[in-house]
Amino acid sequence: METEEVSLVPPPRRSGNRTKRVRGIIFLKDVAVLALTSFGGPQAHLAMMFRLLVDKRRYLTSAELVELTALCQIVPGPSSTQTITAIGFRLGGPNLAYLTLLVWMTPAVTFMTVFALSISYLDPSLVARLVQFVQPIAIGFVAYSAYKIAEKVIHTKTSVALMVSGAMLAYSFQLPAVLPLLLLAGGLITAFRYSKLPQIEQKQPLRVEWANFALWLGVLIAAAVLGHYTRWLPVRLFENFYRNGSLVFGGGQVLAPLLFAEFVEFKRYLTAPEFLSGLGLVQAMPGPNFSFASYIGTLAMRREDAGVSGQLLGALVASAGIFLPGTFLIFFLIRFWDQLKQYRVVKASLEGINAVSAGLVWAATFLLYHPLPDTPVNLILVASTFLLLLWNKIPSYVIIGAGLVAGILF
Repeated sequence: METEEVSLVPPPRRSGNRTKRVRGIIFLKDVAVLALTSFGGPQAHLAMMFRLLVDKRRYLTSAELVELTALCQIVPGPSSTQTITAIGFRLGGPNLAYLTLLVWMTPAVTFMTVFALSISYLDPSLVARLVQFVQPIAIGFVAYSAYKIAEKVIHTKTSVALMVSGAMLAYSFQLPAVLPLLLLAGGLITAFRYSKLPQIEQKQPLRVEWANFALWLGVLIAAAVLGHYTRWLPVRLFENFYRNGSLVFGGGQVLAPLLFAEFVEFKRYLTAPEFLSGLGLVQAMPGPNFSFASYIGTLAMRREDAGVSGQLLGALVASAGIFLPGTFLIFFLIRFWDQLKQYRVVKASLEGINAVSAGLVWAATFLLYHPLPDTPVNLILVASTFLLLLWNKIPSYVIIGAGLVAGILF
């Protein structure tokens, strides 16, 4: 009687899934590093993403990062947050993307909430001294980001013309709606050159998944209805910030004046000095500038006399309201973006979008410098930061840390 031979060797594990999980964990650690060390707003964040995510880790190419950034600038919301969550989506799908969003926003939101809770004990002059050198350093980061983008995407005379035109128009017309219109116009101009590109014979079918768009729109409508009929302040705060997050193009610099008009001048949830102190603090914080919403939400809940727990709830609903709209919208677009790029018209338009994107960052460099005193110290700090980043030997957080220490000492 023959007996069946039983193998005692266990079946091989699926090393692919394990490798993917390990890569996802490493990516989240890199996101945490960026969240704790990336100062200066979306353009400066992009420079650090180039250094860590592209040059060092090679999660994606420079062209892919520029393309994602341009795509995120077309839709409303915090562009650097949308960019990094979109990278997480490409590496590990929706689960990794939402974890990326949580890791990216948590440090800045926590810092700004703590500052809001202790705002009564902070000296505004101390805040001004603390950030006096960080601001010109941040502009150096922006200039470096503009240089890196131009180096990667400007290869034709048309690209040069679009970059210069985009920079001049963005500098002259400082309106939120101008930025996406310029990007779309740049893409439209180069789209007419599609016939010069090779044709793809077998295209993947274009399948649009409407779930995230429906989610964004549904939450917007539900929040508006509840915000209109309820008297509970946390619900109204969520509606206020969700609406602003759904309509604002251009990042934290555009968001700030809108929040000032609504929460200081109209609703008087906080005073102008409190608002300006928080705005100064968020410039010195790493991570997304949209974390300023948690600061306002924390101070707004003082009206409810709900104590620290109520203020923490205000920070939570404000953060969720400001970050969720842009996340829903970019997840809607990113799912069919690769299929959309197969069409020559779309692919040709990327040249113009990328060129205008470079011009917008150059414009931001000069626009952000204008509010600063035009002193030799500030000019030297901008130039020195730019050169140190080109040298690529000193970590970014060391440069920012030196600026913070200098602000305390001098």
